[in-house]
Amino acid sequence: MDVRLILPGGVSTHTEDELPALLAREDGIVWVDIATCDPAAAQVLRDAFGFHPLALRDAAVRNRVPKIHPYAGHVFVILHAPHSGARGHVHYVELDQFIGPRYLVTVHGPVNPAVPPDVPLRQTRDVLRRIESGRFAPASAFELSYAVVSAITRLQETMVEDVTAEVWRLEQRVTAGHLGNPEQFLEELFQARHGLLAVRTMATLGGAIYGRLATLPRAVPAEAQHLVTDVVDQFDRVRSVADGEREYLQGVIEFYKARTDTKMTIAAERLAVIAAITLPITALSSVYGMNLIVSDHTQVHHLVAVLLLMAVMSATLLGWAKRQGWW
Repeated sequence: MDVRLILPGGVSTHTEDELPALLAREDGIVWVDIATCDPAAAQVLRDAFGFHPLALRDAAVRNRVPKIHPYAGHVFVILHAPHSGARGHVHYVELDQFIGPRYLVTVHGPVNPAVPPDVPLRQTRDVLRRIESGRFAPASAFELSYAVVSAITRLQETMVEDVTAEVWRLEQRVTAGHLGNPEQFLEELFQARHGLLAVRTMATLGGAIYGRLATLPRAVPAEAQHLVTDVVDQFDRVRSVADGEREYLQGVIEFYKARTDTKMTIAAERLAVIAAITLPITALSSVYGMNLIVSDHTQVHHLVAVLLLMAVMSATLLGWAKRQGWW
């Protein structure tokens, strides 16, 4: 648990025992950043801030969808940031926030063991570096939260950019006809679509959560309303970009499917023509059987006539198939 006091002159680090004194001050912003909300951390938050047990329970477990719960004196928000995993899987990296008048508590919810331990902390660490370097000086807890959430939307935008680069590569392979293994190529197409769909879902739900927050004036100070509105706009922009790229990818998939279907149709037509050409041969041979070629004597004239008839019938069917455009 990292406890910091943000003042106009910089950032100072403190211990958990100093929280009551820090919260009693009238200046500065208290920022508590927790990697995992274990029972010990939950007890500190309960004693120092008086958070609701349901909110502490949500902070201690994985939540699959964003949430917002306004409480007296603070608001509890759950959001997700994307992280690319193996074979196109997108991990949902959770970030929980308790936003109060003079404090911000950020909790990095439990994550999949496949996610590196430093990944959940990257949003808050980026904001902390900006504050320590003097490039950012938040004037309120909502402004600090705004910076953290903006870092999440930037991660979502970066994810869309990375998937878009993959979509362009796949589109070039489709138009050039260099597909390689069809099953592997189809899997790459759907992995790209899954990535865009995952980011779109995160942005859509995040925008809905902050859209709800914007309608709660008692939970958001008047001077912070524009920050909430801007967050909604950021999520909407990510969703729109992801939608546009997903439609583009869908066009690539449809083009690939149309090309594959066309090849299969042409192959089926050619097989049908071959079957039609060999049909008279099969029919005549089934009628005559071995009656023309025997061990003792072969009816040469009759055999020649039958072979000519087979050739004429096959040529006639081949010509008819060509006139129909099947060959």
